[in-house]
Amino acid sequence: MKRKVCVVVTARPSYSRIKTALDAIKAHPDLELQLVVAASALLDRYGSAVRYIEKDGFEIDARVYMVMEGENLASMAKSTGLGLLELATVFDNLQPDVVVTVADRYETIATAVAAAYMNLPVAHVQGGEVTGSIDEKVRHAVTKLADLHMVATEMARERVIKMGEDPASVFMTGCPSVDLAAQILASPGLDFNPYQKYGGVGREVDYEKGYLVVMQHPVTTEYKVARKHVTETLHAVRETGLPTLWFWPNVDAGSDGTSEGIRSFREIVAPENIHFFKNMEPADFLRLLYNSRAIVGNSSVGIRECAYLGVPAVNIGVRQAGRERGRNVIDVGYDRAEIRVAIETQLANGRPPQDTLYGDGQAGQRIADILATAELKIEKRLTY
Repeated sequence: MKRKVCVVVTARPSYSRIKTALDAIKAHPDLELQLVVAASALLDRYGSAVRYIEKDGFEIDARVYMVMEGENLASMAKSTGLGLLELATVFDNLQPDVVVTVADRYETIATAVAAAYMNLPVAHVQGGEVTGSIDEKVRHAVTKLADLHMVATEMARERVIKMGEDPASVFMTGCPSVDLAAQILASPGLDFNPYQKYGGVGREVDYEKGYLVVMQHPVTTEYKVARKHVTETLHAVRETGLPTLWFWPNVDAGSDGTSEGIRSFREIVAPENIHFFKNMEPADFLRLLYNSRAIVGNSSVGIRECAYLGVPAVNIGVRQAGRERGRNVIDVGYDRAEIRVAIETQLANGRPPQDTLYGDGQAGQRIADILATAELKIEKRLTY
């Protein structure tokens, strides 16, 4: 009998971080994929990732609407509770053998709590890493709720074991999002027109002679100044004069401030060198990144995929504080002059060499093989 693997995808980045594992699970002779799509992955204003999931041929077993309006601390807490309620019902209906949860968002901990209380083994992808804000607390909490750990780096593996987890349950797989980057390198050309395919808003800048990509999310512990932070980046990018393709933020506390800052700047300043997008298919986004001159902002894609692709990154603020870095990253504060100088420095430095810190492109298959063969135990042997 095939082992039923329930994977919960809750946001735009969650899909790209697990897509190759979904492919491998779906194709594995000993596994049955149960796919649950939830939270902002279902919402149009955050790019409606569900459209791309369906386009890629995945059958969705359940949809969970769980995002409370407000994009503040209270709405995040309430969305977590709503997700816990709804996911418990989904798991009761699907009766999976193991539940897979990804990374460190509030939806991730709702998934892990619901499954753990229902005596369902939890497999956690991308545990053991260190970053800023609430994400790190969530990530480590999910580690303690999980029974299997698929980590991206050796340092992350060591950290999970030091947290008391059984070394036999911790697997160094690499990051599935790097698998997608590896696939892109086989055919890296920008083979689509982003305006024709994805629309967006703002002036259609001439990107053919080089451009920047920007993706800046709010930081939950600094959500009250999210608008101020993104405004500094907007000014810095405008002052460079470089064609820029800018992507909408995640649904976190402070995203209203980030979005309002972008809209206000777009309407009042009317920058001639910036075009704004909601979302793209993972492969298209990575091709866009590979062909860019640099990425600016605070997304982990600048740390993970861009290290593998050899794309310079200007990382702003504390959202990625503590995360292992490749040679492609310059860290700066929330200051337009500092950001602009870092961009100019990265452009002068050119492309860094490829760094396989976060994987070699085989993580998805490794995860599927582990899910097919690992002993699934609810009672964990801790190593305190």
